This record gives sequence, structure tokens and C-alpha cells, in this order.
Amino acid sequence: MNAIEYLKTHLDLAIFIILGLMSLIMLWKTLERFWFLNRINLQRYRDIHQLDIALEKNLNPIYTVGANAPYVGLLGTVLGILITFYDMGQAGGDIEAGEIMIGLALALKATALGILVAIPSVMFYNMLSRKISVRRNEWLSLYEQR
Repeated sequence: MNAIEYLKTHLDLAIFIILGLMSLIMLWKTLERFWFLNRINLQRYRDIHQLDIALEKNLNPIYTVGANAPYVGLLGTVLGILITFYDMGQAGGDIEAGEIMIGLALALKATALGILVAIPSVMFYNMLSRKISVRRNEWLSLYEQR
């Protein structure tokens, strides 16, 4: 089995697994952060730097998924288009337009899935960033009153 045939067989599965794992990591970290930020005891922190470390922990994976999921999808699309062009070349120009369009349409699903993973990730990151800012300001107001 050559590389193109291997890609044809396993490309969709590989892209779906990678994006699925990215989604699971993002959801796990998001839920953990929401739970933590809703239950944090601000009086436990006497130093704003320690508070910032606690508030921003586990935020990077959420941002990383949002930033990179479209690229993973795009990689799947580029490889899918490469496979379609390879098939066109192997057919020696004797290929129907419908087959080409099906190949290209199937390739684009990887980009769509990457974007589908990225959008909620960026939304969750922004919501968490805002919640962190609110918690930091609550801490500041708590200790400025003393």
C-alpha cells in the first residue's frame, strides 16, 4: 500500500481523532475552570500574584485548541485535495466532474470540523478570561477596603 492509498484509507479517521481529542481536552479544561472560578475563596489569597497563578491555570490549552483546530482541519483539507488530484492524475484525464466534486467536498469537511471545534473554544476562552478579570477585581476591592 503506497502513501496515497494509506492516506485515502485513514485520513478522515486521523483528522477526526485529533480534533476529537482536542475537543475533549478543551471541554475538560473549560469545565474545570468554570467550576474553580465559581467556587474560589478569594480570601484565601493574600498576594495578587498567587491569585493570578491560580486564576489563569489551565487556560492555555483552551486557547491552544481554539488557535490550532482550524489548522488541523486545513491540513486534512489540503491532504484530501492532494488525494483528489492524485486520483485525477491516475485516471489519465478520464474522470467525471462529479467524482472530482465529491472528492473536494469530502476534503472540505475537515476544515468545517476544525472551525466547529475552534469557535466554542475561543468563546469559552473569552468567557473565562472575563470571569478571571471579574474575580481579580473582586479580590482587589476586597483588599482595598481594609
